[in-house]
Amino acid sequence: MKTATVADAKSHLSALLAEVETGQGVVITRRGKPVARLVPEPRPGGFDWSDLRNWVSAPPTSGLTVVEMREQDLL
Repeated sequence: MKTATVADAKSHLSALLAEVETGQGVVITRRGKPVARLVPEPRPGGFDWSDLRNWVSAPPTSGLTVVEMREQDLL
């Protein structure tokens, strides 16, 4: 993990963020001691379309159907 002083971080923030976007972390130090850490934001998992396709092709048999929920005023 790369280190940068507070002064370097202030003057080169855009460059440090570009490195963080590539997956690298940056530790920011003050007087040689770590005070902060820039880490990449976790990537969203996204929606797995295969789960939806599987559910549509074989919907769960337990529980109420949408029609039954509407008849019971649950929807």
